[in-house]
Amino acid sequence: MTLTRYNPELDFDQFTGRFFQDAVNRLASDNRPWSPSVDILETENEIVLSADVPGVKSEDIDVRVENGTLTLKGERKFEKQDGDKGKGYHLVERGYGSFARVFTLPDTLDSENVRADYKDGVLKVTLPKREIAKPKTVRVQVSNN
Repeated sequence: MTLTRYNPELDFDQFTGRFFQDAVNRLASDNRPWSPSVDILETENEIVLSADVPGVKSEDIDVRVENGTLTLKGERKFEKQDGDKGKGYHLVERGYGSFARVFTLPDTLDSENVRADYKDGVLKVTLPKREIAKPKTVRVQVSNN
């Protein structure tokens, strides 16, 4: 961060703009890691993982299933506003940079038929269960002894 000696003749907007722009440039260049929030839902036939990845392009997302793990990787890039000279952010709270999440999968999943869909900033990974893993109902017979 650049320190600036207070000058009463300096316009307040210029001072705050320079202060906040320095902070934004530092944050954007730090490329701090972030981690998307994830929900995991289990149904009778599948496990569905939903990850919030707004602002991440689908081509910047990598989904892998191997050796009993599901790995989600991606990157949300900070896009500077080059066209607006003299204007800049005052606050940046969203995380930018690369992320990776790794989940251990149970043996009961069919890793050959995993699907991944991306819509409205949500990555949805559907992991179907094998037939063996699906619950079966056994009818109890009443015997008359």
